[in-house]
Amino acid sequence: MKKHGPALPPERLFSFALRSRILIVGRDTLARSKSRLHFVLITHDLSETSRAEILTDFDHYPVVQNYTTEELEKFFGIKGVKVIGFEKSALAQSLYAGLKEHRINSPVKRPAEYQHRP
Repeated sequence: MKKHGPALPPERLFSFALRSRILIVGRDTLARSKSRLHFVLITHDLSETSRAEILTDFDHYPVVQNYTTEELEKFFGIKGVKVIGFEKSALAQSLYAGLKEHRINSPVKRPAEYQHRP
């Protein structure tokens, strides 16, 4: 029988996210990339006004609030970033699973006529 130890921190996957190019950096780029977006990560030092805008603009996507700008700079090597997104992928699903406890919204379900059907 498998023993489940403590969950590994999601930070261990950040270098893979960087190398696999699933990061979407900046609000404008995120707004243009909604069809590829899995979830949004915002920092604790984001202003309340900006936080509210992100929650409104990305109400169909999970928004996770964790880390500071300095921590994201250390993880990803991108200066001054406060909002990043992750493209849909298995890696993004793993990252989101590790960060889900920090989610600050409940994504709104889209009406049936807008949902993609295979």
